[in-house]
Amino acid sequence: MTSPRPNVLMILADQHHAGLLGCAGFAGVQTPHLDAFAAEGMRFTNAYCQNPICTPSRVCILSGQYCQNHGYYGLSGPAPAGLPNLFRHFKAAGYRTAAYGKLHLPESPRNWIADDVHEFGDAYESIEGERGKSEYLDGLEQLGLRDKEDSWRNLNSHYGAQLPQDACPSALPYEHTMERWAARKAMDFAAADAGKPFCIQLALQRPHHPLIPQREFWDRYPADIELPATIDQEPVGRPPHFQKMWREFRKMEWEFAQPGDTFYDGARRAWRGTLACVTQMDDVVGRVLAFLREHDLEKNTIVIYGSDHGAYHGIHGISEKAPGICSDAVCRVPMIWRVPGVTPAGAVCNGLVENIDMAPTLAALCGVDGFDSTDGNDLTPLLNGQITLGKGVAVTENPWSKAIRWERWRYVHYPEVLFDGADHDELYDIESDPDELNNLAKDPAHRDVVCTGRGKLLDWAALNNRLVNMHPGAKLSGEVMGKSVYPLGTDGTAPNYAQPKYGRHTQKNYL
Repeated sequence: MTSPRPNVLMILADQHHAGLLGCAGFAGVQTPHLDAFAAEGMRFTNAYCQNPICTPSRVCILSGQYCQNHGYYGLSGPAPAGLPNLFRHFKAAGYRTAAYGKLHLPESPRNWIADDVHEFGDAYESIEGERGKSEYLDGLEQLGLRDKEDSWRNLNSHYGAQLPQDACPSALPYEHTMERWAARKAMDFAAADAGKPFCIQLALQRPHHPLIPQREFWDRYPADIELPATIDQEPVGRPPHFQKMWREFRKMEWEFAQPGDTFYDGARRAWRGTLACVTQMDDVVGRVLAFLREHDLEKNTIVIYGSDHGAYHGIHGISEKAPGICSDAVCRVPMIWRVPGVTPAGAVCNGLVENIDMAPTLAALCGVDGFDSTDGNDLTPLLNGQITLGKGVAVTENPWSKAIRWERWRYVHYPEVLFDGADHDELYDIESDPDELNNLAKDPAHRDVVCTGRGKLLDWAALNNRLVNMHPGAKLSGEVMGKSVYPLGTDGTAPNYAQPKYGRHTQKNYL
């Protein structure tokens, strides 16, 4: 017996550059399973994350809210008990819910989603936020493999530094890697009760550092691998913090260097490790997709593949992801959907979409109520081909700096106080300059485009700010003992229908 409602499987990689996919046109990486998956569903070429680091981006994905509304910009942190999430709504709707792998959510004093999932499977933290303590790590300890753990800050330091920037093959048996453990847990949970639908997030660590793939994937790439074309591109026109990171990359002390090694020897190992980690992660995805086929779940399971943010890994001459907001390489993410009966096979959508669109779209596709506080859009009209145009803008934000993409342009705004009064804004023509080598922000010929970008950012900030009390625009929902009762969403703010941008009389009430 299978559930009449669709299942949901969200596969989330960590730090996967949107261009590092065969189906995205990069022949230098081997991603056969994701390429085949894209050929069965819809791939979005212009999907953007809302924050360039892990925790705030993941809060955006699960809550469907921008950072400026949920307030998270840093790693981990206090759990936002009142902030709704995907699992809370799906659990309330009768779904079996679970999350496994590198969840990396707010976790103090108890993980944000702890009470919203039937199975909590963070690989690196306990449900109370104790780091370095989990079912996965305990299992490695029992097997005598804890010192060979290859995907986290290994406290036993088998690989030297706790989080090396260098790369080498792993000594951990493949079946005991975090991704394989999380995939097994997800598959077991999916198969446990065919009569009730499931909603699962499978959060993979790779291709985030450390770059320590299995030998079989490491060996698929040559030692003399060709480096990214932009690795030596001097950061002319880039802001000071980008230039600083570019210089520091060239002074890297590679952990696994041999006598006589040059900077480029280490950079090649890191690039080789990056691509091998992508291929290893692709293999895990392939195993999970094969499981769905073999257990007759494929035709009733919505599958999403995405990432919390992108990365450099040597592209633009930067080692990891910081400074992330500067580049499309970090802000743009892979996003592939396969929705049975909805997505046409092999479809490619070039419209702008955002990671915050995932949760409300899943809720709409599955008939799940409760997302009355989301900033995201329902992507169903894009998924079924009814429309082809996406959003007008896509925004990635840090606490002060903001990046906006619209049409062919990407603009990054930095308040001048960040740089002692100097203007270091960035503007790139993504169509003619996809590698963002020519900053046009100070070009007089593009002054109007800069002004347009600033105006769009201001509009975005004003239109998407979630408010609690909408007087005079919100209709009162009645009176209790002579007191007015205002509409309240599940996150403590006014629900969407009472927010300015959703109001029927916006101009009348809010000008």
